[in-house]
Amino acid sequence: MDRNALCTLYHGYLDCLNRQDWAALGQFVHPEVRHNGRALGLAGYRAMLEGDFRAIPDLVFRIELLLADPPQVASRLAFDCTPVGELFGLAVNGRRVRFAENVFYAYRDGLIHDVRSVIDTGAIAAQL
Repeated sequence: MDRNALCTLYHGYLDCLNRQDWAALGQFVHPEVRHNGRALGLAGYRAMLEGDFRAIPDLVFRIELLLADPPQVASRLAFDCTPVGELFGLAVNGRRVRFAENVFYAYRDGLIHDVRSVIDTGAIAAQL
């Protein structure tokens, strides 16, 4: 897969997340997906994402920076949202916060197989 095709696929993945189209998630995510070294599988990954949307009802994934070097993608995602309770161990409780996630994806067979994510929790804490 070339760089442009990989970027298009990644945009489709984020669109799927933003629509919360969980039935389509398997079109983008490998059945044996791993997240930060943990084997979650597709069902576990979906459950994690559904939990994110329960904690942050207005969650929207926005690309701030996107780099692709097939079969890998690196992205900086920007979030501007109002989590309902605790977020990453911080009592946000409905306050609006802005933060970023730096995330690296490795693709296998055209699907996201490995996700490495670092969230700027310091930025959230500074706003509280």
